[in-house]
Amino acid sequence: MNPSLVHLPWLAANLPGYFRFREALGSPERAQRSLLEDYLKTNADTAFGRAHGFASIRSAEEYRERVPLTKGEELAPWVDRIAAGEARVLTRSPVRALEPTSGSSSSPKLIPYTSTFQREIRRAVAPWIFDLYSHRPRLAFGSAYWSITPLAMEEERAGPVRVGFEEDSQYLGGLWGRLVDATLAVPGEVRHLRDPDAFRYATLKYLLMRRDLTLISVWHPSFLLLLLEALPRFWDDLVREVGRPDLKTFSPAHVWPRLGLISCWGDAHAALSLSELARAFPGVEIQPKGLIATEGFVTIPFRGAWPLAVRSHFFEFLLEDGGSPRFAWELEEGRVYSVVLTTGGGLYRYRLQDRVRVEGFLEKTPSLRFLGKEGHVSDLRGEKLHESFVAGALARVSGGLAARFAMLVPDGESGYVLLLETDSPVPADLAARLDAELSSNPHYRLCRSLGQLAAVRVRSLQPGAYARYLDRCRQLGQRWGDVKPLALSPLSGWEEALGVE
Repeated sequence: MNPSLVHLPWLAANLPGYFRFREALGSPERAQRSLLEDYLKTNADTAFGRAHGFASIRSAEEYRERVPLTKGEELAPWVDRIAAGEARVLTRSPVRALEPTSGSSSSPKLIPYTSTFQREIRRAVAPWIFDLYSHRPRLAFGSAYWSITPLAMEEERAGPVRVGFEEDSQYLGGLWGRLVDATLAVPGEVRHLRDPDAFRYATLKYLLMRRDLTLISVWHPSFLLLLLEALPRFWDDLVREVGRPDLKTFSPAHVWPRLGLISCWGDAHAALSLSELARAFPGVEIQPKGLIATEGFVTIPFRGAWPLAVRSHFFEFLLEDGGSPRFAWELEEGRVYSVVLTTGGGLYRYRLQDRVRVEGFLEKTPSLRFLGKEGHVSDLRGEKLHESFVAGALARVSGGLAARFAMLVPDGESGYVLLLETDSPVPADLAARLDAELSSNPHYRLCRSLGQLAAVRVRSLQPGAYARYLDRCRQLGQRWGDVKPLALSPLSGWEEALGVE
């Protein structure tokens, strides 16, 4: 089917959600309280609901007082009961799948996906997609490449419950999934190719076949750059197989003349890759995604901002200096918070461990910028370097430096080394400027002044560092879709794994 013919019903399906989201922007408190009331009422007669007295909770304030904050380890025993086949553990809605996720260093967790949770995803997707296409109508006249989970899981079931979805479109469910399938440039079965080279070859083959490609949506910009890096190895075979003798050399404008937009992560450390992506795709708009996790949608791109997905889940926010958690309607511009989720999938007061800053408001709803993950802290001598702090420092000193890969890691026990892959000349004073930026952290500055830490060093990496980073993360038990390039890793062994020159 011609993808252009499918976009009309696809947009029509998104229209009601677009208008409801617009209305909710002006009354986030009403939207949020209504969501929580529905969660408590619907799930009162579940194992978790009975254990925490959902039936007698009458307000968001009471919910905050009576239900404890949770993390993956507290959720795991409840999920184990679901995986064993028990019903009505966290939600009245049956669990359709358990979706694996992990942080950049933690062990995998399983997140329940229910039909209610899928509706909540659609409530976030609808305003984003309708806003995207209504302001860029040419995107609707072609195919799209969506990459959500690049490689399938080895294990397909956890007892009676499926682990993961067979196709990316199933995250949306029902008719929505079928509409998305009809617009895809790359068939969903490609993600079942577990060999990375086979996966890249098949993906590139289908993409080169689609002169009508208008939209690319990937997770990290480096994922798309890695696809381009693989092209020279496969080029002759690909051109022969797809039957495009017009492709003498690769040029995005020639291969995909209608490509108008690339959607990818663009906050925190991912921002360093945006300039290289812009050079690789000149003239193509790059739209940073909102904060999207396996556990839920936090923000979406909308009207040039990234407002909270107030119709999708119930949110709370923890202040860095402690105190009572804030609700979505209580946030202050310029403040930094940590996100807490309650969802229709059965996450209750779940600490997402993502740090965000309030950049402003769209009507009365806060617009948030992702800063980085909590928990990624390196502390060799009491310096307490946080990943999000290091990401900001790297962004400030990188300037026009086109970094393909950049990560600060412990250098033995004496200090830190910046592992860097770039085609640009490395400024002679880069290490000194980064050390100065890190010294704005008083703990780091004290350790440097006392001689506990040596000055930062910079070491160049051989080409292909990000691919090697992915390989090591997979060896540590992570999936590609869960791997997030970090500005700081507290782990050792990276210099050897990443190929220092």
